[in-house]
Amino acid sequence: MASKKLQATDAKALLEDASRLIAMKGKKVQEFDVSSKVGSDAVEAMLGPTGNMRAPTIKVGNTYLVGFNEEIFISAFG
Repeated sequence: MASKKLQATDAKALLEDASRLIAMKGKKVQEFDVSSKVGSDAVEAMLGPTGNMRAPTIKVGNTYLVGFNEEIFISAFG
């Protein structure tokens, strides 16, 4: 059975209870303050080229980590 694909509306809903988003695409790392407003740029950073949410997506405290960057994961998880 295929898992449900999460899209822009799902990404925005996830960020409503977060304060920070770190979106990673290889060496490119973007950080967004989403504590007061979830901007379209933050939502777009969570999506891949097909319009589905990128993996992995992990919540650590009030921060969402989307995508993968080894340095960021080492600092987040020691």
